[in-house]
Amino acid sequence: MAKRTITVHHVRALLRGARRHGLDTVPLLQAAGIPPLLLGDDRARVTSAQFALLFRALYRATGDEFLGLGPVPSRPGTFAMMCHASLGCHDLGAAIERGTAFYRLFPGGPDLGLVRAEGEAVLTVRGEPPDSFTAECLVIIWHRLCSWLVGRRIPLLRAGFAYPAPSHGDEYADLFGCPVSFGTGATRAAFDVRWLAAPLVRDEDDLGVMLRRSPFELLSRRAYGTTVAEQVHSALARALRASPRLPTLGEVAARLAVSPATLRRRLQQEGTSYQRLKDTVRRDAAIAGLAEGREPITELAVRLGFSEDTSFHRAFRRWTGTTPGAYRGR
Repeated sequence: MAKRTITVHHVRALLRGARRHGLDTVPLLQAAGIPPLLLGDDRARVTSAQFALLFRALYRATGDEFLGLGPVPSRPGTFAMMCHASLGCHDLGAAIERGTAFYRLFPGGPDLGLVRAEGEAVLTVRGEPPDSFTAECLVIIWHRLCSWLVGRRIPLLRAGFAYPAPSHGDEYADLFGCPVSFGTGATRAAFDVRWLAAPLVRDEDDLGVMLRRSPFELLSRRAYGTTVAEQVHSALARALRASPRLPTLGEVAARLAVSPATLRRRLQQEGTSYQRLKDTVRRDAAIAGLAEGREPITELAVRLGFSEDTSFHRAFRRWTGTTPGAYRGR
């Protein structure tokens, strides 16, 4: 099953800390299998495996858990100790309070607040970091850490960002799995307050496994199958793995035991659509095939369900701004 690809905007953001440290980013990109020329194309994307390799290379090069993006470095092991401190709490609310208090012990460390209001729990980045990407990562990591602690994906009700919408703003609804807005005054994410009473289900052994893959394990999107979009994406990706023909909206709706109209409405509520999910699955499979294999482009087009090369080339150019051959060539 093809994993989700990552926009080049996030690759550029990840490299800002390295440049701040005066590091040469070309060897870091090459070690991750990312052609440096790719950074000049706003619509370019990389595979999750490439992004993970770059993240780890930056972690080693900077010796900083924030990869040079924060106001001060965070020594390796700080995140692990915060997790150990939170693991002994009786419920999620207490774990969040303890974890955020732990980081406030360090000058320049991330300052997150938890507010309970009108049936919502709101995680807010206070004292906005100098880099917007850092603020986004803090929200993502804390949300997914909370989900990991209780063993279930916690659906976000909404997410807001303190800055104007970037050019890749349409990525955010998929990334956070909820409606998003920009220019909100603070970067924050809200979920149902009842989750704060959920008991923690992880132990020290689970934590050891998670920490060996973190923090990238938490940054990468883990599909828990709890949102309609995740269920549809998973169904489409499984279908594409077995056959070039993707199921229709009606067929997927029947599998999920809902009407087509209900499926459309629920996807719209989550900020996406059936056609967009189909394009995403095919796009990510195409990029993975071009980046990681030597499969002829003609055969790749057939495997992805395109009746002819020209339609595949048109679709790929619409997704990425370039042709499959040019993408592979870079």
